Amino acid sequence: MLTLGHGDARTDSDHKLVVVMVGLPARGKSYIVKKLKRYLSWLGFQTKIFNVGDRRRLAGSTDEHEHVPPSARHTNGASLGHAGSACADCDSPSGMSNNGMQTPSCTHCATRHSSSFFDPDNARAKQIREQVALDVFEDLLRWLQAGGQIAIHDATNSTIERRSALISRLKSEADVNLLFVESICTDKDIINRNIKLKTQSPDYVGIDPEVAEADFRARLRNYERAYRTIGAAEEKLDVQYCKIIDVGKKVIAYNIQGFLESQVVFYLMNMNLESRVIYVTRHGESEDNAAGRIGGDASLAPNGTKYAKALSKFIDRRRVEFAAEVEENNRRLAHFMASGSSSGTNSEPESVSSHGSRASAPCSMPSSLRRRVQPDFEIWTSMLKRTMETVEYFDPLRYRIKNIRSLNEIYAGKCEGMTYEEIAREYPDEYEARQLDKFYYRYPGIGGESYADVVLRLQQVIVELERIRHSVLLVTHRAMARTLLSYFMDIPTTHMPDMDLPLGFIYGCEPRPFGNFLRVWRYDSDRDDFEEINASSVLKIRYPKLVMAEQSPVSPLLPSPAETAYSSKR
Repeated sequence: MLTLGHGDARTDSDHKLVVVMVGLPARGKSYIVKKLKRYLSWLGFQTKIFNVGDRRRLAGSTDEHEHVPPSARHTNGASLGHAGSACADCDSPSGMSNNGMQTPSCTHCATRHSSSFFDPDNARAKQIREQVALDVFEDLLRWLQAGGQIAIHDATNSTIERRSALISRLKSEADVNLLFVESICTDKDIINRNIKLKTQSPDYVGIDPEVAEADFRARLRNYERAYRTIGAAEEKLDVQYCKIIDVGKKVIAYNIQGFLESQVVFYLMNMNLESRVIYVTRHGESEDNAAGRIGGDASLAPNGTKYAKALSKFIDRRRVEFAAEVEENNRRLAHFMASGSSSGTNSEPESVSSHGSRASAPCSMPSSLRRRVQPDFEIWTSMLKRTMETVEYFDPLRYRIKNIRSLNEIYAGKCEGMTYEEIAREYPDEYEARQLDKFYYRYPGIGGESYADVVLRLQQVIVELERIRHSVLLVTHRAMARTLLSYFMDIPTTHMPDMDLPLGFIYGCEPRPFGNFLRVWRYDSDRDDFEEINASSVLKIRYPKLVMAEQSPVSPLLPSPAETAYSSKR
């Protein structure tokens, strides 16, 4: 039996899942993969990404059609190479031999593949690409056999031949299901923005941006020549697939049967790229907080009421500030998009003429970024008095306030209303069991919960937060804040119960194309206002003394840098 997430709900099979990505470059596959991995890991599934591009770069080059051509080895007309200091092919530091002479190429160039490497008529390069993809697939299967649950094959997999090979290989694996996820993008503005970002990938380290963009567009044309979307060929083999078109505007699901597959498809149907912030804060100090008691349904203490008033003023101000930040980001994006454009693909910006010269008009912005109507703003609280009282000072004409039972604090069963000292004295075995495993420990008594239960309770909340297209403020409780932030910031759930999240902090998670960006504000009671602090120093872990007496707190707990980013403002 396969455990769903961390709780007691179970599926009726022990199948594992391979998610195989499909799609042309610059179509948002990496965006989908990272979000999907973060969500499935948060639910408790052992999930891992296997990136074919990374392995391809490590595989090195072919003897021909490999490096960026000599005519491209310059920046702004000047050679990138400097004897004894930089590679002759790029501006990255060159390798040096023992006698101090420059080696033929640097590490970047030894693993860089130009557009000709992706030419479908380049037989040798095609053989290497296919072998690398299959090698990565073998690594993926070995990981599943060793105990993994969901493996993601991150590659273009854009030909029927490649996909057929993967399907054939998987037939010999018992209890491993296959799901193709194809990302299709028809929005030329988004494609061009993604192409610009691709010039900053490892394939183009040290290469002039205009040269890099021209090469990537040539690579894309090569892919387009061989690309075949998922369709009749796969349907004849009765495979499961899902097509995500324009970041979820349209979703096509075919033959979805498994439980894990349905979890993936349901999540992918709720993505969007709108600029927004998810604010998370605990309620103001309650009477039980002041007395050191857990749970309960106490009202706010005087300090909590003061916090509530300051919170409403802060969010009013942040709405204005964030709108200005979005405008500034749009301006920078327009400048970025208008710089270094190349000709020669169907996805070329309208601001570039058919001859490749820059037009006088700025590059067109994606339609989602051009809309600057005043966004809605929602406030979500639990059904407990201390959170609802914390939002009493918000103007109901400007904010939509919702009370959601799923955001209630973790229920402590027969320990509700007790202090931790009282629990240790009256229920010493329970107290020790909780210290040994805070995540899976379930409070005794009817309705007692664990953090694992809370994850399942918040699953629908997370999906709704991914779907919603405007900013939200969640006023909730410590366990809920820990669980929410562990999802948004990709923090392992095993560390979740030990995150130090005191009263008086606001955590702002801003979804971005390559992960979530975190900003943190701390309430200053003397000034009766909030100040922004260094976010990377906030999400600390406080290990239980009982089981880790010699372990000092970790500051900060940093997840994968590819998934998240922190504001460094102090």
